Amino acid sequence: MISERMKELVKGSSAIRAMFEEGKAMAAVYGAENVYDFSLGNPNVPAPERVKQAAEYILEKEDPLMVHGYMSNSGYEDVRRTIAESLNRRFGTDFTADNLLMTVGAAGGLNVILKTLLNPGEEVLTFAPYFGEYDNYVENYGGRLIAIAPDTATFQPDLKALEKAVTPKTKAVIINSPNNPTGVVYSEQTIIALSRLLEQKQRELGTSIYLISDEPYRELAYDGVQVPYLTKYYRNTIVGYSFSKSLSLPGDRIGYLVMPSQLDDFEMVRDGANVAIRILGFVNAPGLAQRIAAMCCEETTDIQYYDTNRELIYNGLKDLGFSCVKPQGAFYLFVKSPVEDEKAFCQAAKKYHLLLVAGSSFGCPGYVRIAYCVARETIENALPAFKKLAEEYGLV
Repeated sequence: MISERMKELVKGSSAIRAMFEEGKAMAAVYGAENVYDFSLGNPNVPAPERVKQAAEYILEKEDPLMVHGYMSNSGYEDVRRTIAESLNRRFGTDFTADNLLMTVGAAGGLNVILKTLLNPGEEVLTFAPYFGEYDNYVENYGGRLIAIAPDTATFQPDLKALEKAVTPKTKAVIINSPNNPTGVVYSEQTIIALSRLLEQKQRELGTSIYLISDEPYRELAYDGVQVPYLTKYYRNTIVGYSFSKSLSLPGDRIGYLVMPSQLDDFEMVRDGANVAIRILGFVNAPGLAQRIAAMCCEETTDIQYYDTNRELIYNGLKDLGFSCVKPQGAFYLFVKSPVEDEKAFCQAAKKYHLLLVAGSSFGCPGYVRIAYCVARETIENALPAFKKLAEEYGLV
């Protein structure tokens, strides 16, 4: 018999994954072309050609023992050095290989750093709406996740609410920009104000408060919007990055943590993360994926494709009477439900073969998430179904 805790987790298993599985079942009945699955943030755009070329070169030319063998828990030193140098060129930072730890995606990275930092009972703050797995990641290590209610006019972080929420038990704050599920990019003004607030709270409380920046969508920003690089604003910042979206490699599970030398207790944090990646069972990030990432760390997938999708679905839904903040990045719309119970709205959408994810999964009821990282035809064919849904709720 499985543990009592796992029984609870199985019952409350990810609504996003459940919707994805339901979509596959519906496709078997109605045909995939007649089911409009906007549930999962699974990139539809293929990886850049450079990724394939890099993989072929590595497998043909590099020493197989180097590609497939064990390495330092932190990852290949030359890979970490290459990525650090790339970050320095792009963001004006001063990282070395010593500041990076290669991870099994951003999710693996978050678990590694939370394992490193948290004592039982300590608190991690985040801003709703947020990626629902944060709850589990924090609870894995005896911590408590506290979500700050959103300012639904802009979905920028509510810093006044954050100030009230910080206590002597606060160990970290997680932010995610561009944000899943809203697509909002936290502005430089917001980041500066957030940094000043956390510095003030550290002085008042005599503690270290780490800012964990979860950045799988960093490269997916539109209309010239700049995504601030947080280590330049707040010295106790740790960055968790993934190549899943920038290179369309979600299944390859490759990313990294950046732990700047300016961190409080830097050496202990770095060494702790190196132990954590081993004892959590990752041991190290996948070797081949590391080497591909190093050769492709300044490549990006076809962001214009997502931008065109963004305009198509945002304008299409707006014309039908739906309401949402226009996303500046990532590949999601966070649409206000026309009724208070957004789960009932999601159920109604299924009648028209539309698969949406309830905002409750992101700590923000009353909204639904639409992932537009799908084929263009899916959006075009779905708009008549959205029209029927809008008519059912009297929006048009």
